[in-house]
Amino acid sequence: MTIWIDADACPVPVREMVLRASTRTQTPLVFVANSPLPVKRSALVKTVQVSQGFDVADNYISQHVAINDLVITQDIPLAAELVEKGIVALNPRGELYTQDNVKQRLAMRNLAEELRSVGQISGGPSKFSDRDKQNFANTLDRWLQKAKR
Repeated sequence: MTIWIDADACPVPVREMVLRASTRTQTPLVFVANSPLPVKRSALVKTVQVSQGFDVADNYISQHVAINDLVITQDIPLAAELVEKGIVALNPRGELYTQDNVKQRLAMRNLAEELRSVGQISGGPSKFSDRDKQNFANTLDRWLQKAKR
């Protein structure tokens, strides 16, 4: 069992929480990013720097993840691909992607992207809040407890 983080857009507080959880539970952790990450390395923590390019980090994760792993990502197309393979995906706001919700999230993402491209809406997601941090920490802890049984 390994935790993978799609790290380029992952909020720093989430990275820090996962590092602490990895140490506490002795769970291997892999950060995948297009650029170097200032991450404290240990025997449990690995960083993979992939080349620049569209979906390079996502493709790396998709090719190397295993069925009992957890992937932390904001990338909904990656999450949809992982869920289809039976792999657990969690976003930094604490929501687990499931067969029931990932297709809806993907459709909403695609619609928002289309509306942005024609100037109907602007902006991105709301600011990462303390509530988001708490939701993420709670969901991560529940997953780790269940996975370690």
